[in-house]
Parts: sequence; structure tokens; C-alpha cells
Amino acid sequence: MNIAMLLRRSASDHADRVALGRDDALVTYAEFADTGARFAAHLLAHGLAPGERVGFFLPNTLDYLPGLLGVWQAGGVGVPLNVLFPDAPLRHAILDSGATAVVCQPDDVERLQRLLGDAPVRLLTTGPGGGFTEAVAAGEPTDTVVPRHDADNALIMYTSGSTGVPKGVRQTHRNVTAQVEAVIDWYGITGDDHALNCMPLFHVGGLHLVSLPTLLRGGRITFMGKWDPLVWLDLATTLRPTYGGLISTMLIDVGNRTAGSPVVLDSFRICMFGGSRTPNTPIERLAAGTGIQGVEIYGQTEQNGLAISYRPGEPRRTGSMGRPLSQVVETRLVPPTGGPDVEPGSDGVGELWVRGDAVTPGYWNRPDLEPGAGSEKWSDDGWFRTGDLMSCDADGYLFYVDRIDDMIVSGGENVFPQMVEEHLAECPDIAEVAVIGTAHERWVEQVTAIVVPAKEGVTAESIAEWASTHPDLRGISRPRRIEIVEALPRTGSGKLNRPELRKEYP
Repeated sequence: MNIAMLLRRSASDHADRVALGRDDALVTYAEFADTGARFAAHLLAHGLAPGERVGFFLPNTLDYLPGLLGVWQAGGVGVPLNVLFPDAPLRHAILDSGATAVVCQPDDVERLQRLLGDAPVRLLTTGPGGGFTEAVAAGEPTDTVVPRHDADNALIMYTSGSTGVPKGVRQTHRNVTAQVEAVIDWYGITGDDHALNCMPLFHVGGLHLVSLPTLLRGGRITFMGKWDPLVWLDLATTLRPTYGGLISTMLIDVGNRTAGSPVVLDSFRICMFGGSRTPNTPIERLAAGTGIQGVEIYGQTEQNGLAISYRPGEPRRTGSMGRPLSQVVETRLVPPTGGPDVEPGSDGVGELWVRGDAVTPGYWNRPDLEPGAGSEKWSDDGWFRTGDLMSCDADGYLFYVDRIDDMIVSGGENVFPQMVEEHLAECPDIAEVAVIGTAHERWVEQVTAIVVPAKEGVTAESIAEWASTHPDLRGISRPRRIEIVEALPRTGSGKLNRPELRKEYP
């Protein structure tokens, strides 16, 4: 079923309630559905064919979700474009998707025109006098919802591309609705929930985990245009949201801001965090500074955003991401060297393999990466290989270990960078830290820590001295090289850019 039908049904049931808000502007469910229906009529009048792609190059504005609803209602496929993409990956994503139109802000028109050249892409701008705005204002809404089937694409979401050209992840109507329904069930989302959404809508966290579940239940979403921890704290205090999420870097920002100056945030029923592995110390710092007991999440774009988490009120196990959402994903842990799957409660580490309703059927324009094409992304019997190493306790809780390709081999022994990061994060002089392997004459690779200091005067020598007293930072896990930096490089989705670090620190 076309997901637009579910959104329109929710809008009809909650017509007078506030659906969206940002700053002082509010949009009711009736207005949300009306804007979507008017944009759908415009797209159909301009010949949009079922399955045709429409891009969105926008921050979290009040036009985004109604516009996406209109694309779905007209039978199209939404392409959320990362507003932090540099020129090359942005151009690739638009042209590779084959988008015939892109909704954007007026300030971005010149850049997009330069990047796209003569490509036949209509730019529909938001704001007064813009093409999107005029399209919505000029026409009549349509009640038509173009039928789409479960296996038809609803979205193409491009990866951040830190390891190469971004790949377009296909997300079908079945993928998206299964994921959203699972989130609603897992977290118990209701129409009484008010979501504070600071995560971008070009990311599965902002779209699939926060926005769509809230809209399908008749709740309210308040957007932030750009990230600012002080603004977030103010909104969380005054609006008293019950639901939301933080990318790991945002969690660190809030925890650092409230360290020593606590702000009581007791309205959150669920505050998710994820996007990359978060050491335990920043999680504890957030809890101490705000009272928020965060709910860890794990899920890739290929799984539509959520494969592992905790249920509300479930006690967190230190280092664990929670348990799999077994309604929409099957999981197994497969040893990288082969052999039987890792059993719960054993000491083994395996790569997480997943399959199920929430898992992508493949990548756009990449038949070489489809299941059955011999791609390393897929097993012969249809399991998607995540590339993430995990362990599992006797109760089925999963513990993230590392990325397979991030593992350091020092003196012939395996060192997992994120475990070293976990221990280094306990140092009070460290605000953030990333660990990579760099060349060493004797050990081949050495553990190298890239450190953002928490205060002035911190040196590599002082960090090394602190690490020398930590029982888990000795031997092969000892940071033999320490670099002090002002900030860590991030991808467009806010994840640590390890490939960039490896280039900078060979």
C-alpha cells in the first residue's frame, strides 16, 4: 500500500491537531494533507509518472514533509538529499537518482544550476514566490492516490559516501511502513507524544524513527532548523517534549553543556541516541546533566533506521545497544573467519547479518550489489551483511564491537578501536576521541588516538600519562601516538569520518 494513504488517513482523523511546528509557525494535520494534495496535483499535471523521482534539498523546514507526502500521493519516489554533501556527491546523487525535479531553498538555486548544467531537472523553490510555493497555492488539491505496491520504491536515500561514491539505498513502501509500524509498537508511540526533532530529514533517524511514526499516530513534531545545543535545551525545557533523538555528537554536546550546570529534562519518555557508537562516559554525563536515560539505537540506512534498541523503561546494560526488533528483522552473528554462528552467551564475536521486511532489496543503479549478484554485501541465501562486529549475551542483548574494516592489527593481534575509545573517554581531559591504526616500523600498525581536549592546556604527554595508569589501555591497546585537534571530521550524517582521519594521519 502507498504510504501516502496511511498519512492521509491519520491527517483526516486528527485534522485540527498541530502536526508540525518550527519557531512560531504551526501546521495542522488538515493543512499538512492539503499541501501534500496540492503538490501531488501539480506533479501529476506536469506528467510525473509512477516511480519517477523527486529530490528534496532542504533543511528541516515545514515544507519538507508535506512535499514528500505529495510525491508519494502522486506515485513518485522521494530522494532526500544531504544538505551537507560537497559538490561532487551532491551532483552524483541527483543525476544518479534521475530526479526530474528538486525542491530547494532560493539560496541554493545558483549552486544547483552550476552543478547540474544542462540536466533536465526542474528546481522548485520554497518561500515567497517560489516554484514549490506557487505550485501549492495555485492549484486545487487532488484526492487521487496513485497505487503503489509493497515492492515499489518509496525512497532512495544516499549514503554519506565517506568511502567512495554515495550509493542510493532503495527503500520500498513495505520497507518504510514495516519499519515505522515497528517503531510505533516498540516505543509505544501515541497521539499524545510531542517529538522534538533535531535530526535531519535526509537521515533515517529524523525521517523514519521520529517524524513518520509521530505523524501516523497523530502526534506533534517540533523541528530545529540547525543544531545548537543551547537552543535544544531551551526547547526541551519550555515545550516539554516526550519523544526525540540525538545523533551521538549531539548527545556529547548536550552532556558537555550541562556538566557542572544540570538542566532537569523530565518530560522525555524516549530520547534515542545513535548514528555511531557512543562511549559510556558521555552517556553517563548526559544522564547526570539532564536526567535523561537515553535509549540507544542501531540501524543502517539499509535497514530503514532501526534494527536494535531498548523498549521504554527497559534497564540499559552498559555497552549494549539492546535487542533486535524481531518483528521486522531476523539477525545472526557470523564469525568473519567462518564456522558456526556465534551463540548467545558465548565469548565469540561475529558480523551482524540481517534480513526481513525492513531490509533494503538493494541499491539504485547498482545491479552488481543486488542479492544474488555475487556481491560481498549479501550472502547466497539473501542475508545482508552489515560489516559490524558484535557479541551477544545469554539474554539476547547485542554489544557493538567494531567495523570489520576499522579493526587494527598490531603485532599480529586484533585491537578494536571503539573499545579503546570507550576507555579513553573516561579521561576527564578528553571531550571527544577517535582511534585509528597508523603505520609502525615494528608492530606494522599502532593504536593512534586523535583527541579533542575538554579544556586548555591538555597535551599528548598528559593524555599518555593518564592512559598509562588505566588497566585496559596497556599492551597492544596502549595509544602509542596521540594527536591533539580542535574537532573531529564528520560525514554529512554526523558520523565520524575515519577515512578522512586515516588520510590526515597516515
